[in-house]
Amino acid sequence: MSAGLEYDEEASRRLEAIYVTPDVVAQRREILGALELCPGERVLDIGSGPGLLAVDMGVAVGPSGQVIGIDINDNMIAISRARCAGQPMAKWVEFRLGDVTKLPFPDGHFDVAVSTQVYEFVSDVPSALNELYRILRPGGRALILDTHWESVVWNATDRARRNRILKVWDELLVDPLLPETLAPMLKRAGFMLQRREVIPLFNPEYDANTFSHGMIGHIGSYVAGRRGVTQEEIEAWAEDLRKLGETGSYFFSLNRYLFLAVKPDVRTAG
Repeated sequence: MSAGLEYDEEASRRLEAIYVTPDVVAQRREILGALELCPGERVLDIGSGPGLLAVDMGVAVGPSGQVIGIDINDNMIAISRARCAGQPMAKWVEFRLGDVTKLPFPDGHFDVAVSTQVYEFVSDVPSALNELYRILRPGGRALILDTHWESVVWNATDRARRNRILKVWDELLVDPLLPETLAPMLKRAGFMLQRREVIPLFNPEYDANTFSHGMIGHIGSYVAGRRGVTQEEIEAWAEDLRKLGETGSYFFSLNRYLFLAVKPDVRTAG
């Protein structure tokens, strides 16, 4: 997986703040709606981050079910565990360190697996999808959500500077265009595609409580000092976005793509 995912505590908290903005909360609602979780189901959250989706899924499956979140970052695991600490759901929602290409679970263990904003960071997606297939029971469901980073539309006065910054940001990702090729890879892994759709993130105003506002600092913290991009350039870009907001010219749009797939149940096929 990408080394760029090794967030320290500050970066982890910054990402958590982005995940609680209304537009990302709405994205989680769409994921939950697509999953149609039932009480008693066993769910794996691959790349569980700050644990927000895992907690929501824990509510859906209830005490007769189980949700396990795995992540490669100690700080994310700590945040997730703190989120559940002292709550009844801590008995059936847990978080562990884990790697998406070597899932530490037996074959057919889960009814459902979810991965949001993860596979675009993975260097060997086919192996990761094979693992995803392996740990699901026959008939089990897999939901994957990833971003197409070329879909970004972000207004800027200095477009050349914006483009330099976003180009360096793309280097954090193994495949910033993953949604283009994910469907055939899922099929080669043995899955049947059940649903595909786009989930846009649209921020037409400069608002502190939005995904794009949080991403200004998140992108800036990664990009500054890389490929000749200076801290001064990052600050100038951020100030430009603020001024565009003041004049009513701020604009941000980004597309994420949801794939819902099923592991065929050979016992009922045909």
